[in-house]
Order: sequence, then C-alpha cells, then structure tokens
Amino acid sequence: MAHPVSPLAPKSLPELPEIAGVRFATAEAGIKYRSRTDVLLVAMDEGTVVAGVLTRSKCPSAAVDWCRQNLPGGTARALLVNSGNANAFTGQRGKAAVGLSAEIVSRALGIAPAEIFLASTGVIGEPLAAEKFAGVTEAMAGRLAAGPWMDAARAIMTTDTFAKVATATVEFDGVPVSISGIAKGSGMIAPDMATMLSFVFTDAPIAAGVLQALLQPAIDTSFNAVTVDSDTSTSDTCLVFATGKAPIAPIGSVDDPRAAVFAEALRDVLHELAIHVVRDGEGATKMVTVSVEGAESDRSAFRIAQSIANSPLVKTAIAGEDANWGRIVMAVGKAGEPADRDRLEISFGDIRVATRGERDPAYDEAATSAYMKNEEIEIRVGIGLGSGSATVYTCDLTHGYITINGDYRS
Repeated sequence: MAHPVSPLAPKSLPELPEIAGVRFATAEAGIKYRSRTDVLLVAMDEGTVVAGVLTRSKCPSAAVDWCRQNLPGGTARALLVNSGNANAFTGQRGKAAVGLSAEIVSRALGIAPAEIFLASTGVIGEPLAAEKFAGVTEAMAGRLAAGPWMDAARAIMTTDTFAKVATATVEFDGVPVSISGIAKGSGMIAPDMATMLSFVFTDAPIAAGVLQALLQPAIDTSFNAVTVDSDTSTSDTCLVFATGKAPIAPIGSVDDPRAAVFAEALRDVLHELAIHVVRDGEGATKMVTVSVEGAESDRSAFRIAQSIANSPLVKTAIAGEDANWGRIVMAVGKAGEPADRDRLEISFGDIRVATRGERDPAYDEAATSAYMKNEEIEIRVGIGLGSGSATVYTCDLTHGYITINGDYRS
C-alpha cells in the first residue's frame, strides 16, 4: 500500500554524480510488492574496500550475520539489497537464503561470496524466497550502469514515501573526490549502531581500516542521533564502499590531514540521510530537534535528549501543537541521568517556558502556541550541572503512525 508523500519531504533532491568503479541495476522480483522495483544489485571494481556498522539487536537478520562475517575481509565487489522481506527470525531457512543469494550473485558476476554484501528490509518472520533473485540477477548483471542513483534509492524503499539521497565533494590537490549515499527508513527507527539501511559510495583511495575508524564517529552524530519510534531494527546496516579510483595518493592513516577533511564530508552525507529518515517518519507532520546542554557529560546529555525524543507523550503533544512543557520535565526526570529540578530550563525555539524549577514568569501561552504550529520545532533543555551537550532528531507521533503499522502486513 502506497502512502502519501510526507509533508516534511524536501522540495528537491540532488542528482548524485557517477562514482568511478560503481555500477548498479534494479529489478522487480516480486518479493512482497507488485509493480515496483524491490531488488538492487551494485557491482564494484576490483580493489574496492568496505567499512560498516551493523545493528546491536540481539535478534539480527540473516543478512546482518552475513555482513558481519564478511566485513573483516575489508574488500567488496558486490551488494545485493531487497525490500519487502527482512529475512529476520527465519532460522536455518534464513541462513540458507543468504547463502543462495550470494551464490546467485557470485555466478552472475564471477566473484567470490566473501566479497558480496547483502541487506534485506521488510517484514520480520517471513522466509525469504531467495530463488526469486535467480530470475532477475543475470538480467541486472547484463545492464549495470553508473546511474541514475534515484532508481537505486527507490528500489530499497518499504514504507518510505520518498527516496533518500545525499552527496558531497571534497578536493585534494585540485582533484575532486565524491561521496554519495542512499538510505531507506521510515519506521522501526532508533538505531543503535547505524541506520535502517544506508549505503555510501566514494571514489576515494582510502585504507579499509581508516575508513572503518572514520565511520563510527560519523554514525554517532547522524544515524545514532535520530529516532522515530524508539524501536531498533533487526536489520540496521550502514556500509561504505571506497573504489580508490580518484587519482590521488591513498589515505593510509587517520593521522593523514586529508582523513579529517574526508571524515567531515562523510559525516555531512550521513547526517543529511539521517535527517531525511526523520522527515519521512511514519505519519510525521513535524520535524523536531531536541538539544540538551549543561549536563554532567555528553553521554548524559545524549541519554536525556533520547528520553525526550522517544517519549510518546512529548511526541503526541507536538502532533497536537500543544506546548506541554510538563512532559519535557517528565522525560528529563525519567532518563536516569543526573538532573536538578530547580536548575532546569526549557525552551521551545527561542521562547523560554520554564526556568529554575517552575514556569517562566514571562511565559506567553499565545506566542508559544503560535510557535508550535511550525513544521520544524526545536526543544532546548538546560540541565545546569556541567558542560555536556547533545542533539537528537525526531518527529511527532500521529494517528498516521498507527494506521501505517496497524495494517503493515495486510
């Protein structure tokens, strides 16, 4: 069932450049959906390295197990992604399905299974009919192309209402290096590692170990800083592939000054993709930024911000355009982190609504209510105990979320 495009969807999306050494194709395999693409095959030239972060869920999908097994090798030649079926909680049949999927790709491209990465998204608990890939993979292998990336982004969507893409370019000695990524995600979003599914490609020549070291910090301030519904997926996967085709000296160490420049651009791409996911939160009508400062540590600030961003009471108040700051107080208090009621300050945007443990004497209900009608809302909380700070991004919780998830398998 298709859903209306999110009112928070960006008005335009960038056209991603071709990445040297990367070609792809999509197909309709009929995994769950009809009359839409649901499989993505990406082929990468020899010499491509890979880094990744995977869900910390104790019930990971079979595809996550496969990626976890192959990541230490640090090299990649192909990626196969399907939507409509997560191949999670599928027992030995799930394990057999990833083995067959890799075998099909191996035959089609003439590469080793250890250099093939897999990802699946969709319904949990339904066996994946991997034999359906056999009917489309050979055909995809015969029509691989360097674009358009929007086709790839659409093929991995489930309840997403718009394709999610982002790109950045940096220059080293006058040579442009491209970083482009796609992502999917709309519900079951509270990553504890990376994101729903996200795949980033670059032509940078960079060592796999360096890429892995740069990836996790970028994840922490992007995908790990968003939440739609507080539910961590069984399938969360973020993979970054570097083909090494850009004609510059390889980045072989995190101490190389270029590594920091590359890391910033990578972080920008991941952050933009993560924000797209929040903007496409199931049923969302408000984009919400929760900023906490003055906590005892950054980690403490993050946990408080998460508590606020994940609170159904906070999120429903925002959906109803109700400046119910008492729910913010509740969420701070339940976070289990150091806090002093009488030092707490709360603001909606630039409007301070509470200070020193009570309502702000200058509180203006009309002005605050008018602010809550905006599509983008910022909640700012001062803890008053230290210098720790953090920002978490979320959305409101509406009847639309219930509608989408109430009939997800129907």
